[in-house]
Amino acid sequence: STTIGWATEEAGAEEVAPMRRVISAPKDSAPQVNSACLTLVQDGDRQMVVSVADTQNLHDPTKKKIYYNVKYDDLHEPLAGPAHPFRSDGVARGQRNHATGHVETAYMDKFTFEEQYSTFMTHGYGAEPGGNGFVGNVEALAENGADTVFSMNNAKRRKVREMVLAEVAAEDDGERPDYSAWAPARDAIKPLLTGDLTEEAKEFVTWHAARREANLRARGKLRDADGNKITDAMVVAQEEDEEGAGPKGDRSFFHGKEAKNYIGESWITPPKDRKKENDHTFIPKRCIHTWSGHTKGVQAIRFFPNHGHLLLSAGLDSKLKIWDVHGNGKCMRTYLGHEKAIKDIQWVANGERFISSSWDKKIKLWDTETGQVITTLTSGKIAYAVRGHPDADKQNILMAGQSDKKILQYDMNTGDVVQEYDQHLGAVNSVTFCDEGRRFVTSSDDKSLRVWEYGIPVVMKYIADPTMHSMPTVAASPNGNWLACQSLDNQIMIYSTKDRFRLNKKKRFTGHSNAGYACQVGFSPDMRFIMSGDADGKLHFWDWKSQKIFKTLKCHDKVVIGCEWHPLEQSKVATCSWDGTIKYWD
Repeated sequence: STTIGWATEEAGAEEVAPMRRVISAPKDSAPQVNSACLTLVQDGDRQMVVSVADTQNLHDPTKKKIYYNVKYDDLHEPLAGPAHPFRSDGVARGQRNHATGHVETAYMDKFTFEEQYSTFMTHGYGAEPGGNGFVGNVEALAENGADTVFSMNNAKRRKVREMVLAEVAAEDDGERPDYSAWAPARDAIKPLLTGDLTEEAKEFVTWHAARREANLRARGKLRDADGNKITDAMVVAQEEDEEGAGPKGDRSFFHGKEAKNYIGESWITPPKDRKKENDHTFIPKRCIHTWSGHTKGVQAIRFFPNHGHLLLSAGLDSKLKIWDVHGNGKCMRTYLGHEKAIKDIQWVANGERFISSSWDKKIKLWDTETGQVITTLTSGKIAYAVRGHPDADKQNILMAGQSDKKILQYDMNTGDVVQEYDQHLGAVNSVTFCDEGRRFVTSSDDKSLRVWEYGIPVVMKYIADPTMHSMPTVAASPNGNWLACQSLDNQIMIYSTKDRFRLNKKKRFTGHSNAGYACQVGFSPDMRFIMSGDADGKLHFWDWKSQKIFKTLKCHDKVVIGCEWHPLEQSKVATCSWDGTIKYWD
């Protein structure tokens, strides 16, 4: 900047004029950059916009026009710079047909290729693909006389085998057996004889052989020496003639140490030192025990009534097992009798007996202590749900929801059907008693709930709505006032048993994914929480008042199909899954 000042002399006095400041524009010291990399050139009578690179010394030899005065020496300079792999810019580049060179197509049959490849990998030499001799190890080629691995005779094969065995013998220290391909023949594995089995294993093998024989007889594939079919009637007649009947299909195996203790009490007797700890329920945090005895998935679990010292499990491997909960946690007894997967189980008579239904269309009443089958019921259809009457004087009554849209009422003392409830339009999935056994609620694949008076085959209340989904499992609350229905649209619906079985629209529990699975619903004993499994192997706990998820546990690798709250220990929960395990949480 420049400052200019001047003075004037007037009347003998010197006066200085005010100073003015002049600011000049700043100069840009940065070089001019052509960011577009384009320039304007004269091409004859017209102007053209071309790349800046075309107006400099570095030019593309394939261009037909040059827009600057090139020197003679530059025109005859050799090509320089990186070569483009996909452009033929010269004679050498034009000969390549691949990015990295020139590729020639050759045809060879599969046997020839395998022969030469195996020979090269084994001996180190092989025929040159062009037919011009061999490549690889010249010494091995001369030693083997250019033989391939496929053209060696038996004498050479024996020689090679002896050489390999000699090398193995030289390296073997005698401590480990040789399982290589050239190893000498080993002794055959000793077969397992019946005498080597335990008594329990013998009993199981005998039972399994008898059941397999019965299945072959049922399909007409078992014949005698003369070629005649062997029927069940022939076997029964033969067993009656012989002393001692043969093995039957219904068997049970006791795995505990003693069936009775030192004072003569049965192994199913509840322990006297176990009492209800408190009335307040806590959510479990960790897995304290895992039972894994089923070879397939576990369909359902039930705690022993009122005490919970035993746990009954139904497996998809057609086995029923009872596990010790308070003691060593081992399996106490296994019940074998069903031919297909178990669908549902239920305790009756305070745990002295239990019911099981299976996909083999049979319902069996078992004696818990001895493992004997008391009664076998069948109607020719699959019983999806079985429930015993809750009244103490009606323990012989059994309700079975079947696949033929009916609910059958059995008298287990006689084995007869005493009542038939036929109103549903689809398979019956659940039967739930309420109002102290005077009524029961059934759910079906027809996406409806029906309320029945016990003993009267007329629907008392019909619950259906176009927005409803199928509800495969239903659970009654401990106080008997509510019904929790597992809906297949990923929510739990609540119905009141006191207010004409109306839907409680204010209580709806969501957040889990159970679509396609009949996951069991459960209430905590104090009604503070409601729980359910889901298809992702998780167990969800909701707060009853706020309907919000209180906690979620990752329990299993597959769907959590069943969950049970312990009747005495309020903070413990058992879960079962189709991954074949049962877990106990605290």
